[in-house]
Amino acid sequence: MSVALVTGTSAGIGLETALTLSRRGVTTYASMRNTAKAGELRERAAAEGLTAEVITLDVNDNASVTAAVRSIEDRHGAVDILVNNAGNHHTGPIEALPLEQAESIIDTNLMGPVRTTRAVLPAMRARGNGVIANIGSIWGRLPSAPQTAFYNASKAGLSAITESLAWEVGHFGIRVLHLAPEVFSTDIAHRQSPEYAEPYTADAQWVDHFRQVSSQGAPSPAVAAESIVEAVLGPGTPLHQYIGPGASKPLFDIAAAAAGSYERWAESALPLFESIAGPRPVPSSAEDDPHQ
Repeated sequence: MSVALVTGTSAGIGLETALTLSRRGVTTYASMRNTAKAGELRERAAAEGLTAEVITLDVNDNASVTAAVRSIEDRHGAVDILVNNAGNHHTGPIEALPLEQAESIIDTNLMGPVRTTRAVLPAMRARGNGVIANIGSIWGRLPSAPQTAFYNASKAGLSAITESLAWEVGHFGIRVLHLAPEVFSTDIAHRQSPEYAEPYTADAQWVDHFRQVSSQGAPSPAVAAESIVEAVLGPGTPLHQYIGPGASKPLFDIAAAAAGSYERWAESALPLFESIAGPRPVPSSAEDDPHQ
């Protein structure tokens, strides 16, 4: 029986992925930084008779990652499937987003998967097989947009790391995947952005409105989890795979038509964004200090 470790399972896609893997007969370890948030997962697993076991793992802490992986390896020899799902999302302009939040996004979304991957690789190599699935975002594969620079940068970086890792460990029998979800109905999709001072207030509100409107009617994270598990367990999954019903196709079509030109991308994408969120506002003054 395969053994899986899923990070970031207190809610959303991570929670649903852990349950879905367990339903498929995979011995599943559902990790999270704060296990006090494991109530829903434990209740649902118990109701279905599933064996998803909750463990503590903070992807930002090397010692925590090492301890969690070693505890699994002590029982099973190796982690067969690693799903790097834990993520951090804050929106805000580059000038005004607090640096500690920007650093936290990069550390969680980019270095977190690096820590867990480094921890599981030795045993995977020794066995000559394994699957590492990095849960990215469509915004890691598209040109970036306002107010989301650090999140998008972290996800683009994760895509690049996944590609390099595939070259490095493929000949050891280890499959590496970059699975990029579209918008799903998760707590991140419905989270309100913080207020920012001028001259960024109106633009931040516009981006937040776009995010809120575009997430209306979005599929359940359980739908994403089914696709993720199919990709992980299916032997023919390509390195890059998008997860979702195809709602982002117009954005990818625009990006393809732009042929690498950010100016053409922005010129074509803005009308699509405005059709969802309304006209993009003009800043009230370039003189205002967002730090005040």
